[in-house]
Amino acid sequence: MPFGRRRNRIDRSLRERGVPPEPQHRERDVEETSGPYDEADAPDDGTTRVDLGALRLPAVPGTELRVDVNQQQKVIGATLRYGDSLLQLSAFAAPRATGIWDDVRADLARGASGQGGRLHEVDGPFGPELSGTVVVTPPAQPGGPPPKPVRRPARFLGVDGPRWFLRGMISGPAAENPDAAAVLEEAFRKVVVVRGSDPMPVREQLPLTLPPQAAAQLARQQQGGGRHAAGPGTAAPGPTA
Repeated sequence: MPFGRRRNRIDRSLRERGVPPEPQHRERDVEETSGPYDEADAPDDGTTRVDLGALRLPAVPGTELRVDVNQQQKVIGATLRYGDSLLQLSAFAAPRATGIWDDVRADLARGASGQGGRLHEVDGPFGPELSGTVVVTPPAQPGGPPPKPVRRPARFLGVDGPRWFLRGMISGPAAENPDAAAVLEEAFRKVVVVRGSDPMPVREQLPLTLPPQAAAQLARQQQGGGRHAAGPGTAAPGPTA
């Protein structure tokens, strides 16, 4: 779903002929979107959103938000779970003038094919997206044999915003069933991206942070010897509805 832009332009030929132009009203670039949103265009829609720094994720009834935290307590990802389906979210820096979703789509399709999966382009609710299968390795179970890679259905959503790119991957039943996907698609639509003003390399992931309450909980768990709390899947208090 592209962000439209429009600008007022002054007719310079009138100036050259000495004819004063009609009064002009300067307009900023207009972002026309129904979501996901840039911070500057976030709607006052009454939706409770969890602040993860670069992403503000909606608390949608029936979903659970989990964040992936590495051993350095750095947030490296965010996932919304709805039943047996997942929506994994990431935001990246993008050029000011052009988007990167076209190139990212091609890279994802090539990567999936090289690993034994298959993704093809289709039209979705947010514009072009990828749908098909990806090959993943399930997490190892304590004391069990090494897990074998499995093929799973997946959809990749992408939206180019002003200097940012938002990617979502839907997996599980929602990747194949439109009815199951509706809740996660609505959650994706309500995401707010906070790009910030710092210069960043194109495709570098925008920084994510834990909400203060979750960060304090994680610190208490680690002080009590709960090193496992710094691994993938740390739950963020508050967003489950």
